[in-house]
Amino acid sequence: MSRAEELWERLVRAALRRERTGTDTFGHPVTGIAGYVPSSLANNRDIDEILRAADEIQDEDPNVSRILCEHAYSLAQNLDPNSEGRGVLQFKTGLMSVIKQKLAKKEVGTIDRSRDIERLQEFYKLYRENNSVDKLREEEIKLRESGAFSGNLGELERKTVKRKRVFATLKVLGTVLEQLTKEIPEELKRVMEADAEMTEDLMAYNIIPLDGHTLTNVIENMSEVKAAVSALKYHRGLAKLPVDFPIPATRNSDMLDFLHYTFGFQKDNVSNQREHIIHLLANEQSRLGIPEESEPILDEAAVQEVFLKSLDNYIKWCNYLCIQPVWSSLEAVNKEKKLLFVSLYFLIWGEAANIRFLPECLCYIFHHMAREMDEILRQQIAQPAMSCNSENGVSFLDQVISPLYEVVSAEAANNDNGRAPHSSWRNYDDFNEYFWSLNCFELSWPWRKTSSFFHKPQRRSKNMLACSGSLRRGKTSFVEHRTFLHLYHSFHRLWIFLAMMFQALTILAFNDRHFNAKMLREVLSVGPTFVVMKFFESVLDILMMYGAYSTSRRMAVSRIFLRFIWFGVASVFICLLYVKALQEESKPNADSVLFRLYYIVIGIYAGIQFFISFLMRIPAFHLLTNQCDRWPLIRFVKWMRQERYYVGRGMYERTTDFIKYMFFWLLVLCGKFSFAYFLQIQPLVKPTRAIVDMNDLSYSWHDLVSKNNHNALAVASLWGPVVAIYLLDIYLFYTVVSAVWGFLLGARDRLGEIRSLEALHKLFEQFPGAFMNNLHVPLPNRTRRSSSSQDVEKNKVDAARFAPFWNEIIKNLREEDYITNFEMELLLMPKNSGDLPMVQMPLFLLASKIFLAKDIAVENRDPQDELWERISRDDYMKYAVQECYHTIKLILTEILDGEGRMWVERIYADIQKSIEDRNIHVDFQLNKLPLVISRVTALTGILKGAETPEMEKGAVKAVQDLYDVVRHDVLSIDMREHYETWNILSKARTEGRLFTKLKWPKDAELRALVKRLYSLLTIKDSAANIPKNLEARRRLEFFTNSLFMEMPKPKPVRKTLSFSVFTPYYSETVLYSVTELQKKNEDGISVLFYLQKIYPDEWRNFLARIGRDENTPDYLIWDSPTETLELRFWASYRGQTLARTVRGMMYYRKALMLQTYLERTTSEDLEAAVSSNDANETQGFELSPEARAQADLKFTYVVTCQIYGKQKEEQKPEAADIALLMQRNEALRVAFIDVVETSKDGKAHTEFYSKLVKADINGKDKEIYSIKLPGNPKLGEGKPENQNHAIIFTRGNAVQTIDMNQDNYFEEALKMRNLLEEFGSDHGIRPPTILGVREHVFTGSVSSLASFMSNQEGSFVTMGQRVLANPLKIRMHYGHPDVFDRVFHITRGGISKASRVINISEDIFAGFNSTLRQGNITHHEYIQVGKGRDVGLNQIAVFEGKVAGGNGEQVLSRDVYRLGQLLDFFRMMSFYYTSVGYYFCTMLTVLTVYAFLYGKAYLALSGVGESIEVRAQILNNTALSAALNTQFLFQIGIFTAVPMILGFILEQGFLKAIVSFVTMQFQLCTIFFTFSLGTRTHYFGRTILHGGAGYKATGRGFVVRHIKFAENYRLYSRSHFVKGFEVVLLLIVYLAYGYNDGAIGYILLSISSWFMAISWLFAPYLFNPSGFEWQKVVEDFKDWTNWLLYRGGIGVKGEESWEAWWDEELIHIRTLGGRIAETILSLRFFIFQYGIVYKLHLQGSDTSLTVYGLSWIVLAVLIILFKVFTFSQKISVNFQLLLRFIQGLSFLLAIAGLAVAVALTNLSIPDIFACILAFVPTGWGLLSTHFYTNLAHAICYQFRSFHHLFGELLLQLGSQL
Repeated sequence: MSRAEELWERLVRAALRRERTGTDTFGHPVTGIAGYVPSSLANNRDIDEILRAADEIQDEDPNVSRILCEHAYSLAQNLDPNSEGRGVLQFKTGLMSVIKQKLAKKEVGTIDRSRDIERLQEFYKLYRENNSVDKLREEEIKLRESGAFSGNLGELERKTVKRKRVFATLKVLGTVLEQLTKEIPEELKRVMEADAEMTEDLMAYNIIPLDGHTLTNVIENMSEVKAAVSALKYHRGLAKLPVDFPIPATRNSDMLDFLHYTFGFQKDNVSNQREHIIHLLANEQSRLGIPEESEPILDEAAVQEVFLKSLDNYIKWCNYLCIQPVWSSLEAVNKEKKLLFVSLYFLIWGEAANIRFLPECLCYIFHHMAREMDEILRQQIAQPAMSCNSENGVSFLDQVISPLYEVVSAEAANNDNGRAPHSSWRNYDDFNEYFWSLNCFELSWPWRKTSSFFHKPQRRSKNMLACSGSLRRGKTSFVEHRTFLHLYHSFHRLWIFLAMMFQALTILAFNDRHFNAKMLREVLSVGPTFVVMKFFESVLDILMMYGAYSTSRRMAVSRIFLRFIWFGVASVFICLLYVKALQEESKPNADSVLFRLYYIVIGIYAGIQFFISFLMRIPAFHLLTNQCDRWPLIRFVKWMRQERYYVGRGMYERTTDFIKYMFFWLLVLCGKFSFAYFLQIQPLVKPTRAIVDMNDLSYSWHDLVSKNNHNALAVASLWGPVVAIYLLDIYLFYTVVSAVWGFLLGARDRLGEIRSLEALHKLFEQFPGAFMNNLHVPLPNRTRRSSSSQDVEKNKVDAARFAPFWNEIIKNLREEDYITNFEMELLLMPKNSGDLPMVQMPLFLLASKIFLAKDIAVENRDPQDELWERISRDDYMKYAVQECYHTIKLILTEILDGEGRMWVERIYADIQKSIEDRNIHVDFQLNKLPLVISRVTALTGILKGAETPEMEKGAVKAVQDLYDVVRHDVLSIDMREHYETWNILSKARTEGRLFTKLKWPKDAELRALVKRLYSLLTIKDSAANIPKNLEARRRLEFFTNSLFMEMPKPKPVRKTLSFSVFTPYYSETVLYSVTELQKKNEDGISVLFYLQKIYPDEWRNFLARIGRDENTPDYLIWDSPTETLELRFWASYRGQTLARTVRGMMYYRKALMLQTYLERTTSEDLEAAVSSNDANETQGFELSPEARAQADLKFTYVVTCQIYGKQKEEQKPEAADIALLMQRNEALRVAFIDVVETSKDGKAHTEFYSKLVKADINGKDKEIYSIKLPGNPKLGEGKPENQNHAIIFTRGNAVQTIDMNQDNYFEEALKMRNLLEEFGSDHGIRPPTILGVREHVFTGSVSSLASFMSNQEGSFVTMGQRVLANPLKIRMHYGHPDVFDRVFHITRGGISKASRVINISEDIFAGFNSTLRQGNITHHEYIQVGKGRDVGLNQIAVFEGKVAGGNGEQVLSRDVYRLGQLLDFFRMMSFYYTSVGYYFCTMLTVLTVYAFLYGKAYLALSGVGESIEVRAQILNNTALSAALNTQFLFQIGIFTAVPMILGFILEQGFLKAIVSFVTMQFQLCTIFFTFSLGTRTHYFGRTILHGGAGYKATGRGFVVRHIKFAENYRLYSRSHFVKGFEVVLLLIVYLAYGYNDGAIGYILLSISSWFMAISWLFAPYLFNPSGFEWQKVVEDFKDWTNWLLYRGGIGVKGEESWEAWWDEELIHIRTLGGRIAETILSLRFFIFQYGIVYKLHLQGSDTSLTVYGLSWIVLAVLIILFKVFTFSQKISVNFQLLLRFIQGLSFLLAIAGLAVAVALTNLSIPDIFACILAFVPTGWGLLSTHFYTNLAHAICYQFRSFHHLFGELLLQLGSQL
């Protein structure tokens, strides 16, 4: 063999060897060719197993390995002969290469394959013998039964893994042998069958092994699981299945098999839902607490609960449509039939794919399929259902789901990737709402595919102006038009209320608060205002429904037009009546008949409205009106008042809850209207009157509006900012009141009581009792009254139960490297299960206390009582003294016997007597205590070591020294009372017999006591600052604080609600790679170096954990694969990675196992419970089969990695990292979408599968379920679609949604049982459907920006959501980590919405949906979950832009509209100001600045401001001057900091809160928050006007690099820089031309505006790493100029060229309305030129329009000059001299012209700068105006033509020259 072949063989063998070990150099589970079998090979499970076995036996028998590889190749060839599937050709080529290498190595010449079968048979026998197959299982069973496994994890795992590997290989060998030949010897066949039976537990299963029994999982033996399995078994009421229907031999047939056969559900869907239903039933059964029986039977109550919960939405749907459910009477449905209905529904749901977003469509399908099933059952003949039958067989997917999917997919494809208007295509909600009316039954059953519902639209034309002539079905019920009018349409009640109040307060102010008949008549003008605004709302109803009239219900359309007619007539009637009444009132001797009629009409209407609104707050009245629906009048009134939808019915709260949030809003409104009247409206009354009365004001420009119209614009500039503030200040008052309310709620809930280590130390002795009260299962008789001695025992019981949980928390802190080994020893708590008559506290509380007590005793000259009183002032000093006293006695008693024990008993008896006589200071020389302590220390120091002859001698010597010290130095008692005893001891000591026999402490508990005593006597330093790590402190403080908070009592794990954790993942970082950690930025800083510097103590703890010195260089760690892997995990656990999330969530399982293990013995006899060491022993709890089974039954973790299959095929590192996580976490499940390319009828065909995998023993994926999808599941937004495809693999009653940048903590996982009990607690008129959970932002320490985000987010997720839940009852789902009522939500559309763009903020729509469907969302703060946030300015800006854009889309949504319409007035205000209203108020804040500054600019440029000021001074009108120059009111925004400050005070204390707040100010947090204001405003407004919202990946990484200015410019130009420059220009204009009362006046008036402008312009520099380093500034400038000057074109990206970027910036303006709106907004830039040209000295006093026209001519000349100077020289490369001559001449002419103008006219130098100030905004306005942008392209074309002509002219001139 050649050298090349040898090298190739070594390479292949190395790859195979790595494959067998399952890891690469850095610990990844490597999957070679055996791990990359293409998914397009349908039988790839078998092929993968065969190749794995071939790799396994390569070294034992290469021939057999070759046989297996060849067989795998033949299977692949048979499955895809033409290699058409994706990756098949590469796989075959690679496999053939491996086979050739095997042949080249082992064979010479031709191969005799005739002996292959014989070789295979012989090897089978040999393999069994070599691996002692017959003994393997027997050894494992013995090991498990012996109980030795609890302390021997390695032995158990080794034997289990070995057995599984061996039998897996035998299974493959047997399968291949059977496929190759049928002639197998009988003896070998019997052996193979016996071995096959032992491979049952190798079958893939998820949680419960239903298709095969296993010894390693006892979950199938649990009584509740047995009962659930038994309940589903086949019964007599089901038709008999055909004999050939395949059912595994390991289980009996059940009702799901019947449904499988009847409707053609997929096999894996049936398996998945079988486990799902059994899981639900078993958990429901376990909660009933039914005693275990030999033959457990599923209780009727469990079935009824699952049935009603699962089909609740179907029952409500039937009631809404007034149709009969599939059962005639619920009471007549037996248990088996209920289970059959539940099974059918979940099978439909499990295979519905994207149709799961249409819950009422699923109800329709279930309704018809259940009827179809009943008909088949009546016939008692098992047959395929007609609805699912076709020529190709029975398939529910093909016949029922696919037609629906195809039309939904066609509509989704028509949205132009989210760019098309929402009104032009049907989204998920439109399809679902079709099933809210009886019209849906027109679809018939089976589907009537000719229905218009199934009409597919034609694809949209790329030409925006092209009209598609195809018929398409319109929207359903609602159309999402892109307009700001949605804010009025959805919340019209709020705007009407604010308008009426403003009108009333203004009338009151202008009447000088004179309450008389005249003022009353004027105030009643709010009546016409009300009806006119209601009429406008009815007009919007008609306009907004455009696009849905053809498909909406006739009644809904009729209601819209009836309301339009009603309010139209009412507005005309009321307005005419009021006007006529006013006219009549103005006549002399009027009798006011019309006014009385007006009063009556208004009074009756208002009274009826108030009466109905009041009664609707009473739940009983709601029920009464529902019962009265059969009365036509009642039904008509309700119908006219509110549209009746399937959702949104019964959205009322308990009366007491209503009173609470009504009182809250009354406080807010009182403050808001008082502020509005006294500080906004009233001060403007006199100035307004004065300005209106000024008729001869002089204007310095050509006025078009205001001069002859009572100075209208001057009045508007005065009132504009006030009106804007009036609309937004209600949010400021809400912020203040909610902050105070939230502060009081938090204080009531005892938040922040433990906010320091000092408090933790002080209250520690109360922790065990609090733990037992709140986190432990209630123990019988624990709370009964008892004596003091029993209290001690009770406290000891509490401590004994608390200790293992506390210690596990501490151990986890050490494993996470937050504390050192020494700190762990100090923090650990003794078991408290021994004979000491006291509670032993952790050493960190007792450290150094003995030395302090010794000093007190030595220096003491007082009596005993005073001495003890001094020691007892410190409780822990007292405990330390008592423990040492009792521990020394116990140790000495245990190690001594005979005379030695006699001495100990005598000494302690004498001490006790002295204490009783209060003579301890007389009978004992306390000043000699240091000698005693030193001798005891020496003794314990020896005893804690290993037993050796030398150590034993040393121990004897130490005891003798102790005896001598006590006998001769300490004792002062009269020994004559016990002369005989002391005589014996003295004699024994003299003879050397005393203490010669010493029993070395071997008992683990005694050795622990010795070690603890030694620590007590040697630790001299105080542990007051233990733990030192701030994160460890925070976690312990929060956990211990939560022990005193109110929470539901937990139930035993068996009775706990089951739950899942669900994490969507796409392609984010799973685990930091070595390259990522070592890669350095331009400053030489790597991520690892960065982490080492910001977490120095944790880095040292990590090095200690892996056995390295803290000075160990990094390269030594890289040399070790194991340590490298640990380092990668250490770094990943400090970033926002999937590895961190998985570790945190798996703590739930660990907590459940520990709780199950420790609660297995809940004895009624507390004393017996304490004396039992087993009750508190935690060693091996993670290996307990019962604990593992119970945890698996209660907890499931699914990570839905959407493209994991693609990542595996492409061998991405993320796939290997995910596989590694599965290997390290056996309960982790990964769901993903597998794309399979196959050939069908000669054409490439793509199929999509939803798959669930887990890790197997070979380091590879084991496929559990594979469910075919009707097509590509990503029709809408990626994340909710990712969640939807995998939610079928979740289990339990609840599901917690966790993002992949979150974390969890073991101590918080212990409280999950309490949280789940909230579902059964009283939280209002409805049970909770979403449990809100507190978040802690763990990225706050990374940077100052991260700290700002952390504090801002922390304020919202704590204080903000606390108030939203109580009293406002309007908390929504704002993302993670809320806990959903799983069954409630999966039967109502899922845990998010997925329609493209409109549901870009998918999470909050789950809250909307839950609220609209009569859910209840709560918030709980005794438990917290970690959360990562963006840490760099650009990351934060992108994230906030996404959220703001998502809120803009929410404004357009039907969910917000219905909530705004259907909530009562006060809840509606709560909803508005905490969702879209917050962003609208943010935008109003910025618009207020604009209104103020443009008003000031108008007053300055028009000259009116100066005239008014002069008049005011002449008239001495101080009110007018104050109105014009008062400090701008929008600076009250400082109130928005109140929640953060109060949150700090509550949880940190007043002093720390002040320090934190001041620190943030020094870190420029105000600049950051002002900058964020601009981000939110820009993206919110842009989204509503033009769209463009979308998911933007922020990276979530550490920001260790400098951001170039060009990148910052691209990101912030439109949102901040342009607006910042605009504000600066306005301020300069006001400074230059306004009338200012000195510099101080100007500064006070404009300082906040200057601050905002500077923040927007310079924040990207301030918060940019190395932002002011000169070298980087120079490089940034060069890069930016290159980017500006680079021309765009086809294929040029925005990152490369300004021109390309500009086109991208304008691409979102697609509609004509958007272009017009953008054009109108850009017109404001022309105001500068119009005003400034009239201020030039050149024009004098001329105010005609001619001046403005001439300025445009000057601008045109400047543009021409600009083009001349920037003329491209490429065309005229041969005429450089001529070109430069022309440019120079032009320059000279321009300078000369300017000089002449200055000399001969009134043009001054300041005028030149003023022109620049005028023309720059105009230029930007021309560029920004979208209308002009289109024109600009034409102009550019003309310029290019001019270039060509000019070039030709130059050529001609050149030729003539």
